[in-house]
Amino acid sequence: MNAVTDRRALQLPLDRFDVSDPGLYQAQSYHAYFDRLRREDPLHWCADSRFGPYWSITRYKDIMATEVNHQVFSSELGGIQVIDQPKDMTRPSFIRMDPPKHDEQRKVVQPIVAPGNLANMEPLIRERTQRVLDGLPRNQEFDWVEHVSIELTTLMLATLFDFPVDDRRKLTYWSDVAIADITDPEAPVHSEEERFAELKVMAETMAGLFNTRKERPPGFDLLSMLAHGAATRDMPFREFMGNLGLLIVGGNDTTRNSMSGGLLALSENPAEWDKLRADPGLIPNMVSEMIRWVTPVIHMRRTASRDFELHGKTIRAGDKVVMWYVSGNRDPEAIEEPDRFIIDRPKARQHLSFGFGVHRCVGNRLAELQLRILWEEVLARFPRIEVLGEAKRTYSNFIHGIRSLPVRIPG
Repeated sequence: MNAVTDRRALQLPLDRFDVSDPGLYQAQSYHAYFDRLRREDPLHWCADSRFGPYWSITRYKDIMATEVNHQVFSSELGGIQVIDQPKDMTRPSFIRMDPPKHDEQRKVVQPIVAPGNLANMEPLIRERTQRVLDGLPRNQEFDWVEHVSIELTTLMLATLFDFPVDDRRKLTYWSDVAIADITDPEAPVHSEEERFAELKVMAETMAGLFNTRKERPPGFDLLSMLAHGAATRDMPFREFMGNLGLLIVGGNDTTRNSMSGGLLALSENPAEWDKLRADPGLIPNMVSEMIRWVTPVIHMRRTASRDFELHGKTIRAGDKVVMWYVSGNRDPEAIEEPDRFIIDRPKARQHLSFGFGVHRCVGNRLAELQLRILWEEVLARFPRIEVLGEAKRTYSNFIHGIRSLPVRIPG
């Protein structure tokens, strides 16, 4: 933590707190603000922000309670981000739906991450991971994000969609477009119109594959499942665009940034590296701790459908309510010593990074599998991976992303 940031967070009046500022996450200077909100104002009203007024929910238990209260807190009324989608460019998707429609569409894609299918995919994931790691340079600097995190997650996405492997980096690009903050000079798009146009290209590309799969017998890839699912085969185009965007981002950003942030966490905690080398059996538990530590999705938003009392305050119907996972995952009332990275932490899976309740990330077990295989194969090859400089982070209040991480493998 930064002493200047900590001092500012302690001195700033609470009514001037705006934790929706993407710069806080790019600079990693958000922790002290949430520490104070959890202690002093666990339901915080920000009256003025770039994204309009909103409530912040910052404690672990309050986030869990909000996640399961669909009668009051709706995903459908305003979407899942603190920023609103322009009304003329909306892209509905099942994560932006409430039960029962959410459940009907989610069930269509759930079989691809069922335990039996994950077991079938494991040899392919391992073979690809081995090939990528074996191709890394030794004794010279390279970007871990570009050569490992993006490559592995994009190969996985191409498999899940049965998308042409040679065109797989289009999937990475579309994921970046979907979550970009348009005020970021380095973003791939700089207006909502540009974003919509690029995602329309994505949807048209996917629609061609979707229509081909519709004519064939059901297959075991996401597009085939959507093409043959009763709740999804006749989706309107914008809903198709929204669901494809959701599945691409969900399959890409969370795993990619956990792969990058997990290596950074080990680098910053060398005693945990030593612990891991001494006991590789800690890898599954370590993967959960990495996902908590990184918290790849910073927040999820709901919209109040009716008035609701919490912590002596009234949330009004129509208000934005933002659940800050990055805060809940550091709540000392729920997680012991939350500001320490501990790979053998008891009950490490009890984090909020995948959400909770019916909206819990559909691919959470696949993400854990990819990360487990990565670290098993890393440990079999490299005693150390040296991080050579600062991580370059994404300007975003939604995805906790790392754009680049310079590393070297000694040997």
